[in-house]
Amino acid sequence: MAGRFSAYLHHFTLALLALQLALTPMMTMASDADPEQDFCVADLASTTLVNGLVCKSAAAVTANDFVFHGLATPGNIKNAAGSFVTPASAAQFPGLNTLGISMARLDFAQGGLVAPHTHPRATEILFVVEGSLLVGVVSTNNQLFATTVNKGDVFVFPRGLLHFELNVGKGQATAIAALNSQNPGVQAQAAALFGSGISDVVLEKAFGLSEKAVDLIKSKFTP
Repeated sequence: MAGRFSAYLHHFTLALLALQLALTPMMTMASDADPEQDFCVADLASTTLVNGLVCKSAAAVTANDFVFHGLATPGNIKNAAGSFVTPASAAQFPGLNTLGISMARLDFAQGGLVAPHTHPRATEILFVVEGSLLVGVVSTNNQLFATTVNKGDVFVFPRGLLHFELNVGKGQATAIAALNSQNPGVQAQAAALFGSGISDVVLEKAFGLSEKAVDLIKSKFTP
């Protein structure tokens, strides 16, 4: 009897291990962790450092914590890029904390550009509210997938891949983005390369540029 139980336990353990191995890729691909309570409205005044944002007391939560009005107002597009992105992540919208989602509003002047960038922690799906946008995403083998999307169209940018949006219409454009992280992160590639302090020698060799050319580009990203 003991031997039979031992064999059953052995097979059960192997089955659990197989299940764990099968689920590991799924867990690895997940974005934010699943919530373990109804909500965890962020306490933006807290100085405690955690992986995410600290919850404020449930007794202090109100309906206003679940409302964000920031996307109703167009962003200021009078800048060199001719675009403005208004985020609605947990840092601006505390009710999103631990829920694994966020949004953003993108406003474009005619010819405006949201420069090539990545979101290291989220996939982005973009809905065109008004206008026409040339959108593109670059795979890890450097293949570009680009097309023009118009009012009512949707385009998806897979997590972590380089992408951009350019207004190619005859007027202003607006889009709304949804992302599967409360804090998707954003890294603009040009600013990261030429505005972070990377050695001139590294950039000269990487791009085949002269020292003068590197310094000129860096000057555009230095406050």
